Amino acid sequence: MPVARMLRQVVGQMPGRPACGCWTSAPLARFLGTSPRQIPADANFYSSSFSGTDQPRVLITGGLGQLGVGLANFLRKRFGKDNVILSDIRKPPDHIFHGGPFIYSDILDYKNLREIVVNNRITWLFHYSALLSAIGEANVSLARAVNITGLHNVLDVAAEHNLRLFVPSTIGAFGPTSPRNPTPDICIQRPRTIYGVSKVHAELMGEYYHYRYGLDFRCLRYPGIISADSQPGGGTTDYAVQIFHDAVKNGKFECNLKSSTRLPMMYIDDCLRATLEVMEAPAESLSMRTYNVNAMSFTPEDLAQELLKHIPEFQITYNVDSVRQAIADSWPMNFDDSNARKDWGWKHDFDLPELVTTMLNFHGSDTRVAQAN
Repeated sequence: MPVARMLRQVVGQMPGRPACGCWTSAPLARFLGTSPRQIPADANFYSSSFSGTDQPRVLITGGLGQLGVGLANFLRKRFGKDNVILSDIRKPPDHIFHGGPFIYSDILDYKNLREIVVNNRITWLFHYSALLSAIGEANVSLARAVNITGLHNVLDVAAEHNLRLFVPSTIGAFGPTSPRNPTPDICIQRPRTIYGVSKVHAELMGEYYHYRYGLDFRCLRYPGIISADSQPGGGTTDYAVQIFHDAVKNGKFECNLKSSTRLPMMYIDDCLRATLEVMEAPAESLSMRTYNVNAMSFTPEDLAQELLKHIPEFQITYNVDSVRQAIADSWPMNFDDSNARKDWGWKHDFDLPELVTTMLNFHGSDTRVAQAN
């Protein structure tokens, strides 16, 4: 089945739209070495397109996913609204469209991506287009096209135009043979999901482009990211987002992971700050191109107990999804992020109590707490 037709069919079947926005009716497969621009064997690119006193010109791909809008708002406060361009293939809601520059961008269309970079004088690119773990397992061909072929396009454009490139990685880049508690930056990985395989591929390709062509590639392995103002995006750690919606609305939550499943997590404010900090870090301070970052590690039971302090009538039940549980059981229980803390001064702000208080304040739990009291 042609990939373009498959993309359109799969979208209609998915429980939620993917965070990538990357299907197209144009020819999709453009692999490294077949682009209009061949990278010379002796190429030696460096991100010198702006000085330290200039503001970067930023493009965010997959911008309507879980993290893109928050990152755009965060960066616009720092660099100015007009210097940060959000992109996706989906039509944005009004408040996003009017909040700052937004354009159509399909990462599977190399020509479109290249034109955007040239026409907007982009110097930093944040590549957030991806299908997450659970959705990726249901749509392997789509995940392969978006997560791998799309990455190749981004790498080529970034190398050609001397961009500083950020590609997020994940706890899903590790597998059942990885050390789990804690998981260091460098160890055996061997993930068993297409999402994890594609992220290991991204880490290694980015590092290769750095050493082969001088591309300024930077990458953080995110833990599960918890955000108050976005909906779950099809990931295995999404229970830690959905639980707050359900707790405030219904006073109960059905969890699809076992109560004892421990995973590393981070509040979105820490995630966005870590992302900007690693992008702004002097190149000479980076001893590696891909870093673990962490804030806390907890189980569904730990989270439920903290919620009970605020919503005494809250109830949690468990209906384990075997696919998601198998994925979670292959992932790290805790990240060792000592290199990030040593090299560029990473330090998180939110632990579990601060996380729960912040999330409930955002969702307006005062009424329910008052009723319980």
